Amino acid sequence: MADQTYLSWPFFEQRHRSYAADLEAWCRTHADALHAEGSDVDADCRHLVKLLGQADFLRATVPSNHGGLNSPVDVRTLCLSRQILAYHSGLADFVFAMQGLGTGAISLFGSEAIKQAYLPKVAAGEMIAGFALSEKEAGSDVAAMTTSARRVEGGWIIDGEKTWISNGTIADLLTVFARSGEAPGARGISAFAFPTATKGFSITERIDVIAPHPLATIRFDECFVPDDHLLGEAGQGFKVAMATLDMLRSTVGAAALGFARRATDEALGRATSRELFGAPLSDLQLTQAALADMALGNDSSALLIYRAAWAKDQGQPRITREAAMAKLHATDTAQLTIDKAVQLFGGAGVVRGNMVERLYREIRALRIYEGASEVQKVVIARAAIAEAQGRKA
Repeated sequence: MADQTYLSWPFFEQRHRSYAADLEAWCRTHADALHAEGSDVDADCRHLVKLLGQADFLRATVPSNHGGLNSPVDVRTLCLSRQILAYHSGLADFVFAMQGLGTGAISLFGSEAIKQAYLPKVAAGEMIAGFALSEKEAGSDVAAMTTSARRVEGGWIIDGEKTWISNGTIADLLTVFARSGEAPGARGISAFAFPTATKGFSITERIDVIAPHPLATIRFDECFVPDDHLLGEAGQGFKVAMATLDMLRSTVGAAALGFARRATDEALGRATSRELFGAPLSDLQLTQAALADMALGNDSSALLIYRAAWAKDQGQPRITREAAMAKLHATDTAQLTIDKAVQLFGGAGVVRGNMVERLYREIRALRIYEGASEVQKVVIARAAIAEAQGRKA
């Protein structure tokens, strides 16, 4: 079992500890479903959404007044969920995360009618959500977006193409961002709640990645969405996207921490049971150094993650700097931790199906999505510069 001592830190309340214990127990009871790596990733994701919904854990992704667990959504609970699920199953973490990311903008900016229509179904696992922001030439550079939204009587017409869309092959509901033209660049983008049953929506390509997830390129051809599906105000889509990512970016770090903690436990098991030259592998100083680096990295990441989550839950309006630090450090450090674990396993560490091999495939994408590591460095640097200039003023 992963180290649980962090739960005694002052970032947490008893409700967080109880929730973590319940989710950990549930994961152990459903180990077979969580550890399966089948040939049909879409079916696996649908099954996991159903299981998590039936167990009420998806309620953590939406506000309590719309079928959820806390109001507003509690970021510490989201981080605990992702850390624990990632420890047991990368795909389970993925489906949980997408329910939150896919509806985060609806929770924050949707009308009451839209919240009531969609959020309870997402919380129950009856509807699968997704987040459609990226395009072929517009990933980190949101201002380069070309998908368009034009006003018509009673609503909007969306045209264009999105790619790298998680849950793109199975989503029932997407948060879609499109250029509506109120101003140049990022200021002329709007956000919409978009049911994928809408006429004109299609999946044009499935994207296969090293850790199988339901990623796709999707297309909008003259897709009509009613006025009440606009999230926030027209032209505020960039603000909607950044507020959503600001709330959820630290949870990416939490998932990375879950992977890193599992890799650490696997490495400890290997080091203490494997003999080399007549003694346990753990007797070698180089092995001890690797294990020390893992333990140090895990605790450092946890402190940054739960500092950011706590600040958000305490009402700090923006945690852009804190969340960027948490994601950057946790994902980059987890990559190093998992690589060390693979090295300690030797040849067995690269055999397909070995837990550390699976972790090695899972971790890589986390350093790219929801803002690549390089982008997080820019965010952190700009915050530091602005703070320094503010002190001089």
